[in-house]
Amino acid sequence: MRHAARLATLLLGIAAVPAWAQDAAGDPTVIKTHGIATFGEPALPADFPHLPYVNPDAPKGGEMSQHGIGTFDSYNPFTFRGRATAPSTIMLERLMAPVLDDPYSDYCLICETIEYPESRDWVIFNLRPEARFSDGSALTADDVLFSFELLRDKGFPSFSEAIKRLVESAEVLDPHRIKFTFREDAPRRDAIGQMGAQIVFSRADFEENARDIQQTSTTPFLGSGPYVFDSADFGRSITMRRNPDYWGKDLPINKGRHNFDTLRFEYFGDFDAAFEAFKAGIYTFRVEPSEQLWSTGYDFPAVAAGAVVKEEIPDGVIASGDAWVFNLRRDKFKDIRVREAIGLMFNFEWSNQALFYGMNTRLDSFWDNSDLQAEGPPTPEELALLEPVAADLPPGVLTDDPVSAPVSGERQLDRGNARRAAALLDEAGWTTGTDGMRRNAAGQTLRVEFLDFNQSYDRIVNPYVENLRAIGVDAVLSRVDPSELTTRTRSHDFDIVRDSLGNGYGIGGGTAQAFGSEHSDDVFNPMGLANPAIDRLIEIGSAATTDAENRVAIRALDRALRSLRFWIPQWYKPVTTVAYWDVYDRPETLPALGLGVTDFWWYDQTRADELRAAGQLR
Repeated sequence: MRHAARLATLLLGIAAVPAWAQDAAGDPTVIKTHGIATFGEPALPADFPHLPYVNPDAPKGGEMSQHGIGTFDSYNPFTFRGRATAPSTIMLERLMAPVLDDPYSDYCLICETIEYPESRDWVIFNLRPEARFSDGSALTADDVLFSFELLRDKGFPSFSEAIKRLVESAEVLDPHRIKFTFREDAPRRDAIGQMGAQIVFSRADFEENARDIQQTSTTPFLGSGPYVFDSADFGRSITMRRNPDYWGKDLPINKGRHNFDTLRFEYFGDFDAAFEAFKAGIYTFRVEPSEQLWSTGYDFPAVAAGAVVKEEIPDGVIASGDAWVFNLRRDKFKDIRVREAIGLMFNFEWSNQALFYGMNTRLDSFWDNSDLQAEGPPTPEELALLEPVAADLPPGVLTDDPVSAPVSGERQLDRGNARRAAALLDEAGWTTGTDGMRRNAAGQTLRVEFLDFNQSYDRIVNPYVENLRAIGVDAVLSRVDPSELTTRTRSHDFDIVRDSLGNGYGIGGGTAQAFGSEHSDDVFNPMGLANPAIDRLIEIGSAATTDAENRVAIRALDRALRSLRFWIPQWYKPVTTVAYWDVYDRPETLPALGLGVTDFWWYDQTRADELRAAGQLR
């Protein structure tokens, strides 16, 4: 819910701090600058030569190849229909680009500068006149307006509604200038950054190809980015190639980036097949999600010979928020006691030792692995936000430590947690019959279906299912193919499903999409959460104007969300485990907010030649 552009010599003449300048109307209070920050000023000056974490002299060439699971039948990820391929938007650029070492700043990319008043009531994007789509056609303000109107009118409902609530009007001022005016009641803090994240499509491409963004497409988009479509074995693999004529290759923000000649993505039917393909060198870079494989599976000859490298890279990103989430649209999960009882029966401690080789840490917070998560009793500043909405939250939110995941013992079935869970279910009216199964007053069994497609999760979910069945819950694991999973989750046809509920460094539109009542029927709010207290805290957090206000709002919201127990938090690794054939290099120090594998790593041709000469690499 989570999203970013991967992404001047022209910037060199701009002052190192925002310039106070007159706009076309002669207003002396208009700021003209190279970037925008959530709080204060952008971290980088206007004359920065390159991003701090890249190698500006990185060589160009070679291939980065990775894998996907399942298949794809579309190049369009902007519709609920079909299953889009992973790199389907890599050719598209945004007006402004985020960076991987600062979550609060965005910098001009397609735009050269932005103009806005202190009030942030509007913003003008001054586009780079040299910006081009990959077919050589000019990228103009008309394309930006077209893209805005397209996503506003036909984009995902949550995104569409968010844009309608934010923007009062959009106006092309000239071929390279476009102005967005924000609604009077719209929050101002992130408004410019949200518009800077605007993806730019080609109007001509849409018209010439009769595209419909609400339908699947077997024709890749035309974009302005550093990569273009090269070839595909539809449904099985896709290759993108670096555009040698990319208009923005010499911009300071792009120095040392987009270094691979080709990016290839291979798709496999299951995780076992994908791993065997990596061992054979069919693809060469792998983020390893399985602790079991990481600990026991990397004993093949290429590792022993040093041809394959294993690395554990410290992860400074907010944890992904991986969890099993309840479908709150179903009556049986509306009682918080039922949700708490089911959550009690997952034994993380046993799973971590028996299945995860002690590599994982249990999630507690929606902002875990950061200093933004709620801890201890509420502070006076948090109470000021929580007290007015406490009536819509469970008892204890004003006095207790935030709800944390239960702690279990060394045995798979923790007897103490089982007794607590059984008592909660009894209280909720789900009592045990003569057959040992729990039923309500209407005689319905408490059936709980875990829906998943990843067979590697069987070993994790099946013990959990056993624990639930031990206290009379009719729990089952249903493993379906990725397409059916997508269809059922989008139609809300599930009990419990895996999702990622991690958040960014501020409360905004993405937070509302994931947790807001207005989006309770949206795919981005898988739980169907609708709670007025959460809505109000999101509203307050979206209006925060200082870092201190932002932190208080996030911690109060985190505390409130955790109190509702609509998730069963899973785990995260404080490191990212990666394995790759030894043909890649990168800067020694990586930014905290991402690996940047396809962004600023590069290909080591000499090492690749050595491995091929030794017969190690295909």
